[in-house]
Amino acid sequence: MQNGADTVYFGANTFNARTSAKNFSMEELKQAIDYAKLRNVKTNLTLNTLIKDDEFNDALNIANAAYSYGIDAIIVHDLGLGLELIKLFPELPIHASTQMTVHNLEGVLKLQNLGFKRVVLSRELSFSEIEYICKNSNIEIEVFIHGALCISYSGQCLLSSAIGGRSRK
Repeated sequence: MQNGADTVYFGANTFNARTSAKNFSMEELKQAIDYAKLRNVKTNLTLNTLIKDDEFNDALNIANAAYSYGIDAIIVHDLGLGLELIKLFPELPIHASTQMTVHNLEGVLKLQNLGFKRVVLSRELSFSEIEYICKNSNIEIEVFIHGALCISYSGQCLLSSAIGGRSRK
């Protein structure tokens, strides 16, 4: 933020793909959102792992707390969680993570029709494919220009999960 970011992305202690990173406790999450709001910086919470049945309510509780703190958007990997958040918080933008592996216009249009506000496309798409999707949809599109350990297939981070346990709760 001190260097001019207009939006920051961060995770809570659970349900984000960077579990080995220093993530925010719920109190720190509130403080980070307040800090950003004072500086007119938007905040996006990453809940971008697949959610197991027994984790669903915990993920909803984190989203509900973030919403009450004033989060600007939530990025999800789990389609079921995304749909529930759209239903519970219709005015809160829900973004489809690159973890969803959306790589064609049909996938983008489906998410658009389900109520998602932004799709982060798969990293493997060419510039012309991205351009085609942008011209033929009415949803915000975000793209990565680099990868991480998930270089083989975007969003299919099973390798990084197996190696370091980084893609789980």
